[in-house]
This record gives sequence, C-alpha cells and structure tokens, in this order.
Amino acid sequence: MSAVLNTPVAGTGSQRSQGVWAASWRRLRTNKLGMFCMAIVAFFLVLVALSGSGLVAKDWQKEVGVPNAQPNFMGPAPAEATGVIAQPKGPNVDLSDIDPLAPKYKEWDERAKAYKTEATVKAETLPFGADRLGRDVLSKAVKGAEVSILVGVLAAVVATLIGTVLGAVSGFFGGKVGDFLEWVYNVFNAIPYILLVFAFAAIFGRGVLSVVLILGLTGWTGIYRLIRAEFMKHSVREYVRSAEAIGASRMSRMFKHILPNVSHVALVQLSLHVVSFIKSEVILSYLGLGVGVDQVSWGTMLSESQSELILGYWWQLVAVTGFMAVFVTAFALFTDALRDALDPKLRGLE
Repeated sequence: MSAVLNTPVAGTGSQRSQGVWAASWRRLRTNKLGMFCMAIVAFFLVLVALSGSGLVAKDWQKEVGVPNAQPNFMGPAPAEATGVIAQPKGPNVDLSDIDPLAPKYKEWDERAKAYKTEATVKAETLPFGADRLGRDVLSKAVKGAEVSILVGVLAAVVATLIGTVLGAVSGFFGGKVGDFLEWVYNVFNAIPYILLVFAFAAIFGRGVLSVVLILGLTGWTGIYRLIRAEFMKHSVREYVRSAEAIGASRMSRMFKHILPNVSHVALVQLSLHVVSFIKSEVILSYLGLGVGVDQVSWGTMLSESQSELILGYWWQLVAVTGFMAVFVTAFALFTDALRDALDPKLRGLE
C-alpha cells in the first residue's frame, strides 16, 4: 500500500502520500462555515491575549459614567449639557498686582472645564451602558471574556488530556492496569459531582488557576469512558496488528496509529466541555468559589445582572449573553467541522 502511494506518477514528478493532518487541513479548508467559525474563535483568542497584556479593557474597573447609564451610540452630548457654564466677562483689569495667583485662575478654569467635558462624553458614549458603579459594561465583557474563555478552554484541555491518556492506557493494555483505572474511574463517578467540586475547591481555594484545576480534575470521567471504548475497539484491528508485526512499539501503536483515528471523539468532547465549563464557572462564581473578588468573568457579570434585571437594567445581561452566545456557538461549529475533517470514515472515501 505504502509503496503504491509513494510511486512517482508520470508527468508529476516524485510525490508522497499526504499525512493524516495535512489531508485533514485540506478538507477543513473546504468547509466555509468551519473556516468562518475558526476566524471568530481566533478573534476571541486574540482579544483574550490583548486583554491579558493590558492593551484593551485595562480600565474596566474605572467609573467612567453615571451608575446604570443606558447604552448610547450617539456620541458626545451637546455643549449646553456638558455642565460647562460660560462665565460673564468683566472689565479687562489686570489683577496680577493685587493677587499673584491671578494668572493661574484662567488655566485652572480651563482644566476644570476640559475634565467635565471629557467625563460627560465618556458617560454618554458607552455602547453597552454602565453597571451599578458606573463602569463600562463593554470593557467588563471583554475582560470577562479573558477569564471565562481561559477557564473554559484550559479546564477542557486538562480534562481531555487526563481522560484521553487514561482511557488510552486502560483500553490498550487492559488487564490489571485497566482494572486499576476502572477502579479510579468508579471512585470519581460514585461521588456526587457537586460534592467533588466542593472538595477540590476547599483544597485549591479561589482564583483562575484553581477553577481550571477543579473543573479539569472532576470533568475527565466521561472522556475516559469514550476513549477507552475506542482504544479497545481499534487495538485489535488489522492496521494495528500490522504495525505490531513490523515492530512498532506500544507507544507508537497507541499514539501514532490509533489516536489519530479516535481524535475526532476527543475533539467533540473538548468542544462540549468548553461550553460546560464556562457554565460551571458561572455557578462557581455565583457560589463564591470561582474567580477572586478583584476579577471579573462572564459568571460574575451574570450574577450581577440578576439583581439589575429586577430594576429594569437589562444591558449588562444582554452584553454578556451576546458575547457568550457568539463564542460558544462558533467554537462548537468549528469543532464539528474539525471532527468531520478528522473522521477516518471520510478519509476512506477520498
């Protein structure tokens, strides 16, 4: 098979067969929706990087508007509404001989007017309004995206790595190793999820890293079961037996031959867990077990918007749910497209 695929074709020169990842990337590029969603996900990831570096949303804690100011896209307020009142002009008298500070009065007055004008313009050009403290909701949503996306993605990666590695070892080796890992899985699965979360939260405390570890160490069990079943099924197939016959090591068979053929399962679970962990972060933040009080996330914003919505202040809820909906939907559709590109059944139809 390999010799046939690597045979030079007349008129085309020497060519090699495409690898698994190269062929998958070629198929992914033909999926327009998948590429569009990948661009949206990339935009959010760039936004997270810019927020983390302090280039955007660094002033999210500043009070830049009136508390609970409504969204406004109309630009600066009229001059008569800026709070700057024109002073009547008196006689042109030089007071410098009487008051040595008189030359500074005009400069101080202009600075005060400029400050009032700047504050009013900011207060009336908040696209998503202000919260109960007068902070820009848009800046909070961007800063919250940094925390929530990092928590969701990193926790999903941790859970997927743990579940994939343990599932691969259990499904491929079986025997006493598989029995031990099944015992560990059953112990984790027997404890109610919320109690397990509270137990890890008591150990790790609050903070972004703590939330990632809490969710990652409690969310791997479902992935483990799926990957274990896939490895048990693939480990006895002909292509794995052929690799064993030519001297491929166990690690090579596990991660070079079998893993690419079950990677679409892990990717689907990764996508589902990103969505699930973002929601879990909301619950943990609501219960006081999430990010610190000096940080903001989509979860803390949703918690704040509950009390605001009762008073008719809906804009923070709309902003945070809009950000969440766009990212979660784009991430899920992109992962579906990536799963289709990696599906071994589709590779066999080429």
